[in-house]
Amino acid sequence: MPDWGAFAGFVGVVLAGLLLLARASADALTLDESPPGAAEFPAAPGDRVVGTDGNVRPPRTPSTAALLANVAVSQGLFASLLVVGLWVASIPISALGLAADAFDPVPLGLGLGLGLALHAINTLGSRLSDRIGLGDATALRETLAPESVAGWAALLLVVLPLVAGFEELLFRGVLIGAFATGFGVSPWLLAAFSSVAFALGHGAQGPAGIVVTGALGFVLAVAFVLTGSLTTVIVAHYLVNALEFAVHERS
Repeated sequence: MPDWGAFAGFVGVVLAGLLLLARASADALTLDESPPGAAEFPAAPGDRVVGTDGNVRPPRTPSTAALLANVAVSQGLFASLLVVGLWVASIPISALGLAADAFDPVPLGLGLGLGLALHAINTLGSRLSDRIGLGDATALRETLAPESVAGWAALLLVVLPLVAGFEELLFRGVLIGAFATGFGVSPWLLAAFSSVAFALGHGAQGPAGIVVTGALGFVLAVAFVLTGSLTTVIVAHYLVNALEFAVHERS
């Protein structure tokens, strides 16, 4: 029998850890501001920065490889913890939106169509947020963009699938599907809550990224409620991220 109470407490700990990590990442990645006294020219990732006062300062951001590795490890760790929690609490996978037909053409096709549509909306939203002064929502993406074939392979085949799978499992499958099943709460109310949490979890992208991802998260939440398919939103989420890099950051 599922232990919904214990599972909810465990999910709260995982979510709190994720939000703290997002806050720490936002503080560490000073994408828009140069260090005080830094030279007027940008340093390559991993290079030392020499200020105008002659002192050597740390680089503004870690290297792309280090950032990608950090994302993969942190997301993988949180995903592993969540899966263990699901298993220990005996949460049925059907409550997460994973039915026997999860990988049939219909949910996959819906995810493909939704992902393409959301990519267009995401692009428009990023431009609009920049225009109205919320900041650049693409700065983190530009920092994470690889410069080698191996880097692109790691991004598209490892990092982005892991990100999409974990975030949809947590924010849609658990916070909406499992909690609606276990506690009888309206999935629409949970969709609103999960979208706010999803937005805050992307604090490293700055104010613009929080607004844009919050809106995208709500669309994904609505799609999950309407289709009941975790597969659909995972595919859509992956496509949004992959197209964002492939279209805007290709060499």
